[in-house]
Amino acid sequence: MKIATWNVNSLKVRQQHVIDWLATSQVDVLCLQELKMPDEKFPRAELEAAGYKSWFAGQKTYNGVGILVRADAGHEVDEINVVRNIPGFEDLQQRVIAATVSGVRIISAYFPNGQAPGSEKFAYKMRWLDALREWLREDMARHPKLALCGDYNIAPDDRDVHDPKAWEGQNLVSPEERAHFVKLIELGLTDAFRKFEQPEKLFTWWDYRMMAFRRNAGLRIDHILLSAELAAACTACEVDKVPRKWDQPSDHTPVTVTIG
Repeated sequence: MKIATWNVNSLKVRQQHVIDWLATSQVDVLCLQELKMPDEKFPRAELEAAGYKSWFAGQKTYNGVGILVRADAGHEVDEINVVRNIPGFEDLQQRVIAATVSGVRIISAYFPNGQAPGSEKFAYKMRWLDALREWLREDMARHPKLALCGDYNIAPDDRDVHDPKAWEGQNLVSPEERAHFVKLIELGLTDAFRKFEQPEKLFTWWDYRMMAFRRNAGLRIDHILLSAELAAACTACEVDKVPRKWDQPSDHTPVTVTIG
């Protein structure tokens, strides 16, 4: 099974990018973040014509997450156990959707940005991360095969930052955020990217400003964490920088893992 994650930064703008990438990547499951559209605007029919069924939790202008599953691969989706948002955590922002695909629990998550340490948005991010972790602890007990995919808005360590000194103490790399990432790992999850030898300075997000992509001034903030059973069967984790080179690209690019 090939599982991917991609913050598309508006599915309306990047719809054709997604369809084109699916045609070449042939992933089994694609987790999307930042749909930036309400449910009634979601291009379900267009994606189905491209060979993928959809489950989503949309929101106008901001946020929104989805899971696309390849229709011709014989995957079964447990419709009853699709979860939208973190159970028990009251939140108007659509940031989480989970579905079980052929026995694998897939979670597409758009972690809060946080804005800046000390801000109310940062405090919300800390509360959200606490709630996510507690729910994951329970969900992992029910689903030994689990993949947490998404835009984490956290660069786990200095290897994931183009200029660690310039970013020191800032949002996305603060000690508090990195500590939360470690707590997710301590649940029994594995960062699939770090399971393999990777090129240095390989990132997943580059600011639109100051020619950041051309200068490779990026961060690795898009991750796929795998439960022990999936991590043991994971044979590859790759970052595909090609879509970041397309016209009107998302500022993020896809990350893919291969299981089995």
